[in-house]
Amino acid sequence: MPSQRRPTPDWIDSTLYPDEALPAELDSLEARGDFLARLCAAWDFGILPSAEAVAEIRKPEWREAVDACQLLTSPAYHLVRDWHSLPALPYLGRRLAYICDDPNSLHV
Repeated sequence: MPSQRRPTPDWIDSTLYPDEALPAELDSLEARGDFLARLCAAWDFGILPSAEAVAEIRKPEWREAVDACQLLTSPAYHLVRDWHSLPALPYLGRRLAYICDDPNSLHV
């Protein structure tokens, strides 16, 4: 009997997986952590996730994967941690002077 592969959800961006087959589901901690790392890395380079992907990763069932991911150099990752009300971790990325000194950043 042939295996019945479930279709991949539309919110999983296929461009995040140039090195391997697109997963049909993200049901393990490892798969979710890998997806979060890929999504946050792309987001940090200006490739915005879809509204559906953002809605998905904001669900409570993603909290454990967000906490385990530990992508401390990613501004996007720290935002996702904040969405899940996780304790702040040190940001290990570059601090850009033109952003740090911008008084309007308080309103973003």
